[in-house]
Amino acid sequence: MTMKATELRAKDIAELDKELLDLRKAQFSLRMQAATQQLADISQMGKVRKDIARVKTIMCEKGIAK
Repeated sequence: MTMKATELRAKDIAELDKELLDLRKAQFSLRMQAATQQLADISQMGKVRKDIARVKTIMCEKGIAK
């Protein structure tokens, strides 16, 4: 699921926005699973959080602050 920075740099603004939205939805879902004791692998939360940071960094590099 984790994307490399080189893959993200190849995407345009709309694709980065969609990727960020998808990652935030995934993060919310993982938080709900953790709250209801249904999340087996909590390391997924850290991976998604790092992916969000990676996307936001690429967006900032391209001059699109979110």
